[in-house]
Amino acid sequence: MSQFINKAVPGAREYYPLNEPSIGSTMSPDTFPRNKELPALFKPLTIRGVTFPNRIWVSPMCQYSSDNGHATDWHLVHIGGFATRGAGAICMEATAPVPEGRISPEDAGLWTDSQIPPLKRIVEFAHAQGAKIGVQIAHAGRKASTFAPWVYSDAARTQRAPTWTAQENENGWPNEVYAPSSIAWSDEYPTPKEMDEKHLQYVEDAFVSAAKRAIEAGFDFIELHGAHGYLIHEFLSPLSNTRKDQFGGQPLENRMRWPLRVVKAVRAAWGDRPLFVRLSGREWAEGPEKADDGTWAQWGLEQTNIFVGELEKLGVDLVDVSSGGNWAAQKIPVGPGFQVPLAESVKKAYAQLPVATVGLITTPQQANEIVEKGRADAVFLAREFIRTPGFVLNAAQELGVAVKPAVQYERGWMTLLATQK
Repeated sequence: MSQFINKAVPGAREYYPLNEPSIGSTMSPDTFPRNKELPALFKPLTIRGVTFPNRIWVSPMCQYSSDNGHATDWHLVHIGGFATRGAGAICMEATAPVPEGRISPEDAGLWTDSQIPPLKRIVEFAHAQGAKIGVQIAHAGRKASTFAPWVYSDAARTQRAPTWTAQENENGWPNEVYAPSSIAWSDEYPTPKEMDEKHLQYVEDAFVSAAKRAIEAGFDFIELHGAHGYLIHEFLSPLSNTRKDQFGGQPLENRMRWPLRVVKAVRAAWGDRPLFVRLSGREWAEGPEKADDGTWAQWGLEQTNIFVGELEKLGVDLVDVSSGGNWAAQKIPVGPGFQVPLAESVKKAYAQLPVATVGLITTPQQANEIVEKGRADAVFLAREFIRTPGFVLNAAQELGVAVKPAVQYERGWMTLLATQK
């Protein structure tokens, strides 16, 4: 006599119903004929043996909710919600390799072994739902020791002069902020100390240690944060790096030197697993990327494409192209998909290298068109996932694709499982 059992996920730390295929995967075209021709957004993407079931990915989103760098149940629920709703990949928030590399006092960290278990719990839950999950390793550089956004807003409403700097009595470390050069992001931010070679080696070693801890936690991929005015971006840009030694100044080779050293070291430590790098394609400062006399005036696409070529040589598997964050007076022409042309430029220059894009991508049709036209290979969403946690299944429904919802949520998505269109 046949037995019908609510199967468990094999090897999971507790009971979870098994989803076959995994949540967010497309259903077999034998049963669902409409899946014989998939929209580009729902075609799997395999990188170094890791298969992402679709191209709709969760961007890193700072939650300002860690306990001395340790993830909490807030993160389990936040990330777990995406894992149960079919995201093709989930990248956890900016996670600092050293305590002073956090943006805010409540940011995530991977500088000590005690931070591994709470992350491993999240990773194991995501894996039990069939999700692919990574972590963004980031050092805030001169943008460290600052308030969570709502704390800054509260401070601005009081009689205290508005400032983003968290002082020592506010759990900050304003006297231990480091950058390529002693140039503050703005008057509201700490004035950083210039990193000497000993400190450069200390941070490089910390990135490597964080990568090894990410292996222990079980992450599928790492993204190194080289965008938004944080430390790696600060080294790359002539606006924030005016050093006179081999690691800075006008020569692009000098400004790339330390970031490439970090990438090379992390690549070696991370082994044969997917390694991503997030970049700002341009800084949106006034004027051109290069001055009339041929000197570099700011970071832009020409330098980005040169840098990406060096990343590809080191074995980076995907670049995630964003923009801005390193110039306080930036003027960004915000609009739907405003950063997609930056990713498209990189994709045209490096056709074989997977490229992701971000920035006001809010509809399934818009996301699918970006991938379908080859402007990028995947889209990272943040605010749209906050507003619409079920974006992947909504997209499948709108684009006419049969995609697997969690068995626990099937009743809400019966149209996805209809065998006819």
